[in-house]
Amino acid sequence: MSRILVTGGAGFIGASLSMFLSEEHEVDIVDSFARGVRDEYLESLEGKVRGIYELDLLNGDSWNKLPSDYDFIVHLAAIIGVRHVMERPYQVLRDNVLLTDRAIEFASRQQDLSKFLFASTSEVMAGSLVHMDLTIPTPESFPLALTDLSSPRTSYMLSKIYGEAMCLQSGLKSVLIRPHNIYGPRMGLSHVVPELLQKAHRMNDGDTLEVASVHHSRAMCYIEDAIEMIAALLLSDAAGVFNIGNEKTEITIGELAAMVVEAVGKDLRVQPVEVAVGSPSRRCPDMNKTIQATGLQPSISVREGIARTYEWYRSNVFDGEGKSAI
Repeated sequence: MSRILVTGGAGFIGASLSMFLSEEHEVDIVDSFARGVRDEYLESLEGKVRGIYELDLLNGDSWNKLPSDYDFIVHLAAIIGVRHVMERPYQVLRDNVLLTDRAIEFASRQQDLSKFLFASTSEVMAGSLVHMDLTIPTPESFPLALTDLSSPRTSYMLSKIYGEAMCLQSGLKSVLIRPHNIYGPRMGLSHVVPELLQKAHRMNDGDTLEVASVHHSRAMCYIEDAIEMIAALLLSDAAGVFNIGNEKTEITIGELAAMVVEAVGKDLRVQPVEVAVGSPSRRCPDMNKTIQATGLQPSISVREGIARTYEWYRSNVFDGEGKSAI
């Protein structure tokens, strides 16, 4: 039985991954709870994982409060979200790099560490989309380019590119994952799927649902499919950069909105509005490398995934007293 640390383990991907891994391994979660929430799902983890630590991981001394016997470290902790990036870009850039530095330094102190997994982002391809003839579906090997350094959105992308380089130069056996539009229960309400679900849920028949960037497209991947791929990459002999997503589910935001309306079961009219600032026109990962490494194929359709997501939010947040990450 392996011992695994998940930083950012109270968050959307972190908690689901911890739950999955805890079925066969000893898992510790560490989180500052700046974004992650103590909800029923996290409470259910308390009986399954070895420990849940609330620590400020920007403080180097905090890492000394964790055990030092890990076989695997999964580093998900970061400042994410468009609102945070736009409002405090310098902090995003500084803190994400510092968090990764702390995590790598801690990983280097483990005597029997098998692998370090770093969560990058599909945003690292934003500059390539602007400056190059980007191949879509996009393979991991496509060259990276930067967007305007003065743009607030560049801060998050750049922090993740820098993090990838840190891992590759660290001497640790590392897997770098680039999640592409992962969605499902417990994700922050500021993300497109739960945001549209919440708006539609509160509307009455005949109302208008305003949707930005309706002609932009995304390849959506349900959380369960993503978690299985991430766990497989962590526990296998794989190393290097891997996309996490589902290239077979690429749809426009307008089509996504129509599925949201269908899931909510109301007679709503979708009204296109302006394009979201900085939003890439298209994003779809080439999944061949990940599928070959894991033997896994994503299987949950967007329609089914949205229906599952709505049922969870309706029961736990919209009509209940639960909370969701910000």
